[in-house]
Amino acid sequence: MEDGVQEFCPQGVSGWSFAARPSKTARDRIMRAASYLFCNHGFAATGVDTIIARAETAKATLYNHFASKEELIAAVLQAEGETWREWFFGRLAEVEGPARTRMLAVFDVFGEWFSDPGFYGCPFINAVAEFDNGNDAVRAAAAIHKDHILTWLKAQAIELRVTGDVAEVARSFAVLIDGAIVATQHTRDPSFARTARHLAEVYLDTLTKR
Repeated sequence: MEDGVQEFCPQGVSGWSFAARPSKTARDRIMRAASYLFCNHGFAATGVDTIIARAETAKATLYNHFASKEELIAAVLQAEGETWREWFFGRLAEVEGPARTRMLAVFDVFGEWFSDPGFYGCPFINAVAEFDNGNDAVRAAAAIHKDHILTWLKAQAIELRVTGDVAEVARSFAVLIDGAIVATQHTRDPSFARTARHLAEVYLDTLTKR
């Protein structure tokens, strides 16, 4: 089927993955095939021909929607970020309790993510690591994604009335988050989410007891 619509649903992957969402158009089909391959096999290592084969489409169709592989990477990162944030913040919205509870729940949600058999790490961390030549588009996409998370964390820190700079509190949580993601990706051990949660508890205690 040249340009038909097919779903790419990696086994075990839940709502956090763009690649696992159903495709409605040929463009969706290409993007989901590319997303799966980029995130699981690498952005640089995945060639256009491999994407075309997985998407079961023609090269002309791909280039009709994306002028270059770089443009496709940018579109995939945007879609992955939007999908993941919809899932992540949706899960956090279900958490009842004060700001401290919500902040610590971040790591409970990460524990769910890390435990998914389809977990492949953070596409933004992976992309920035691969394109260490200063790819502006990749770094801009990663910065936008990170800013969403930092903004949410700062809002919780304000509500918690922590002492000190709320931006620094958010940055400290970001260090724990990124560290847990990378450690889990390298070891396949989801318990790093629990370790990061414990460190976050200790950190919040030092801020609220001053």
